[in-house]
Amino acid sequence: MQSSPATTSTISISRLRTDLKGREIGPDDAGYDDARTIFPGGIDRRPAVIVRPADATDVAHVVSLARETGQELAVRSGGHSIYSVSEGGIVLDLSDMKELQIDVEARTAWAETGLTAVEYTTATGAHGLATGFGDTGAVGIGGLTLGGGVGYLVRKHGLTIDDLLAAEIVTADGELRRVDAETHPDLFWAIRGGGGNFGVVTRFQFRLHEVDTFVGGMLFLPATHDVIHSFIAEAEAAPEELSAIANVMPAPPMPFVPEEHHGQLIVMAIMAYAGDAEVGERALAPFRALATPIADMVRPMPYAEIYPPDEESYHPIAAGRTMFVDTVDRSAVETIVDRLQASTASMAVAQLRVLGGAMGRIPDEATAFAHRGRRIMVNLAALYELPEDAAAHEAWVADFAAALTEGDASGYVNFLGDEGEARVRAAYPGSTWDRLTAIKRRYDPANLFRLNQNIPPTSEVAVG
Repeated sequence: MQSSPATTSTISISRLRTDLKGREIGPDDAGYDDARTIFPGGIDRRPAVIVRPADATDVAHVVSLARETGQELAVRSGGHSIYSVSEGGIVLDLSDMKELQIDVEARTAWAETGLTAVEYTTATGAHGLATGFGDTGAVGIGGLTLGGGVGYLVRKHGLTIDDLLAAEIVTADGELRRVDAETHPDLFWAIRGGGGNFGVVTRFQFRLHEVDTFVGGMLFLPATHDVIHSFIAEAEAAPEELSAIANVMPAPPMPFVPEEHHGQLIVMAIMAYAGDAEVGERALAPFRALATPIADMVRPMPYAEIYPPDEESYHPIAAGRTMFVDTVDRSAVETIVDRLQASTASMAVAQLRVLGGAMGRIPDEATAFAHRGRRIMVNLAALYELPEDAAAHEAWVADFAAALTEGDASGYVNFLGDEGEARVRAAYPGSTWDRLTAIKRRYDPANLFRLNQNIPPTSEVAVG
């Protein structure tokens, strides 16, 4: 939920430069426009100041300043959240905080929150070790972890939060707290899925897994009804070492995709097998047998190479929906194909991720991510160029989602857009919501950390 910018006090950038060790960027400074730009396109907010703290002390100072002045506070790790820039307030940009301490023998790592997934993964991969993050290397580990973390190792090793051992967090009172299963266990529970509602995490301690052999890459298949349906069935039957993502979409004009397929619906699958290469090739064989591949980029590689290079100039405008379903039957496949073919967007995508495995063996109540038993995550998106076309694409994606979910409003908080309070509430089913609001009241009663998928310090949220 996004509130209006506060105007109770102005911010002295010169004073900040005296008080902080990090960097401050104001509207008159060179680099301001680049610094306020985030990954999602179509967002043009102008913060009063962007602070790039040097350490946790700087973070605590900025949190206290926002509390005392009433200024809106946006917290940014990698800049992929639509809420990671404020209009007229303070942006706390953690991207200069990148210290990483790897204990190879203990298989743990302390990581500052400004690291991106690919930076962390490349560094730990040098030791044959990894923590599972998402599927985009440029995403900051901060927001990704706090929302749960669904990535390429989800079936083998679970969510990112399942490997979170401890964290250091600045809460709304400006205090730096270490949290783990024994110290502030309620807060530790809440930050494992509850998003950035409870403070600014400055460091995470993660468990590392041995991932020294890996097979991965993109597999392009024709998007026939049989291929889509069979792909999901094979992904569910696959060993847990294999996580597969099927992106049903028009074929992009990539050089390795034959021209006759450009613009035609395909399955652009991302395959990730965390284990022995020879065994991985056998696990991948059923997918290659579904149809003659249009292109096959799957090969043994270092795990970090599963993340493609960043395109810094790419800032897509998108309408999207996220949901969980328990089956993708032939009727659902027909809906997916028909709706994608009817889209007028420059690119329309239905992403199907088979879950289960290690993620599903942890009880819902163990963390604030309470979708452990869900079998498939579906993400729908329409990418477009003109802001004035937003209403049409939003309507398309909303109708598409309704046709697949049949009234189930649940979704993954990290993939929610600006969809309203009821959708945030639905991301925390059962008793999870009430437990989160109680913890919010304890640590952030004034809702300082509100520029996010917000959990207010009260359980009264409209669901209509």
